[in-house]
Amino acid sequence: MVGILFRNGTIRRGPHEPDAHALLVTDGRITAFDETAVRLAGDDVETVDLDGGFVMASFGDGHAHPLQGGLESQGPQVRTETIAEAVAAVKRYADEHPELPWIFGGSYDSSLAESGLFDARWLDEAVSDRPVVLRAWDYHTVWVNSKALELAGIDATTPDPVLGEIPHRDDGTPLGTLREWGAVDLVMNVAPERPIEQRIEAIGVASDYYLSRGVTWVQDAWVEPLDVDTYVEAASRDLLTMRFNLALYADPRMFAQQLQQMIAARERVAAVGNPLLTANTVKFFADGVVENETGALLEPYCSGLHRHGMQVWGSGTALADAVRAVDAAGFQIHIHAIGDAAVRQALDAIEGAIAANGPRDRRPVIAHAQLVDPADLRRFAELGVIACMQPLWAQLDALMTVLTVPRLGQERADRQYQMRSILDSGAVLSHGSDWPVSSGDPREGMAVAATRQTEDGDPQGGWTPHELLTVDETLHSYSTCVALQAFGDRAEVPWGVIAPGASADLVHLARDPRRASGADLPHNAVRATYLRGIREFSAHE
Repeated sequence: MVGILFRNGTIRRGPHEPDAHALLVTDGRITAFDETAVRLAGDDVETVDLDGGFVMASFGDGHAHPLQGGLESQGPQVRTETIAEAVAAVKRYADEHPELPWIFGGSYDSSLAESGLFDARWLDEAVSDRPVVLRAWDYHTVWVNSKALELAGIDATTPDPVLGEIPHRDDGTPLGTLREWGAVDLVMNVAPERPIEQRIEAIGVASDYYLSRGVTWVQDAWVEPLDVDTYVEAASRDLLTMRFNLALYADPRMFAQQLQQMIAARERVAAVGNPLLTANTVKFFADGVVENETGALLEPYCSGLHRHGMQVWGSGTALADAVRAVDAAGFQIHIHAIGDAAVRQALDAIEGAIAANGPRDRRPVIAHAQLVDPADLRRFAELGVIACMQPLWAQLDALMTVLTVPRLGQERADRQYQMRSILDSGAVLSHGSDWPVSSGDPREGMAVAATRQTEDGDPQGGWTPHELLTVDETLHSYSTCVALQAFGDRAEVPWGVIAPGASADLVHLARDPRRASGADLPHNAVRATYLRGIREFSAHE
């Protein structure tokens, strides 16, 4: 028997359970608490002195892009405070890597340029002989140099593609910013794929990033066939150190051919037999993002530039038909919906799938739910839809004040990220980060959920303070509710809870976050992270 006894600290068992002060883990499972734990612990049990620290079920990330985050770390780091600094970072990286035929990087701050529009000529100053492709922090936009435009065949005569936009200069030439994947694909389709070993390394980088922040399960929310190959290879080599679920990307331009491929991918992942990897979900985009004015709105944007935004699957029944088919095949539904029109369309599609396919434990997810019409709030609970929201975004940072609020107007802007309203409606609220779009550290998201302030403490009292969560509520959303989204309670060994028989997926923090101020939450050190009773991260190693 392999055992660990945690003592001399606080163990959070859950929102409706009393805290414990000792915890026994044997053979990777939670066994007992308090005096019983101490009594059952044998002489060969490892004792972890919590030193006044705090243990709870480990965090999860209900919506992220770990493979992209790992790959991003391998390129120039362009999350800078000025455009000039980003250009300089690209030049340094290119000079250090003359052997690379293409330069890939991310993820730059879209608010640094007016309307989020970046010019290819700025990048040409850094690199002109090789193509450069930089992802924006929204991952719906890229900034490229002139060489990349040339190789992609994008010039003044190129029309906007389906599901994409190519902004132009006043003289009609393409600017160098490509919006949404219809336009982004024009470049990516001529770019080389990253080598498989580099991609497997990226999974390791992402895993190390997450484990050091107390996270042991991540929903990869946009997985294409090459990504499946990468995860399967990593799982086959037993290289995974945390749990991943793959959400297979449904593309409206080719969905008719995709469904059987998705079923085959799910079976292929299952055949590997690695319990840390599943592929049980299909990802849909209902719209884009507000910052590009491609988020789908019930009422027009203030600028009127794109009026109501973009419905990726159109305004007809295409999304509902695809959701119904995927649901009938037994997949979990995961829909990106930013604007209130997209949220309504997603809810309608899920409601249609339930009506057509009958009752089952499906746990559909709507990710982001940035703007929800008041008439639709109650529907999350009624339909059993999990709202996977990104608490870090619920603050008046530059992205919000420079790009988002001016497009929505004050009334709509103040209805964003209604986490308290969703929770009070009776719906399940899980948390995600969308990393590398934004930080994947739950402690940072927790701080914003509990304060709705920037790191500088603005505004006093919090933005839209009626939507604040308690720290304990956001702890629950980051752990047990993400595990519910992941069907962790239905696993052969359940996880996501602190209960006898459950997998010992744990995070050890230096202090009880429930007794900290909002400003202190991001600085609560992660001392260790455990997966199935194995210490996968230690601050002392």
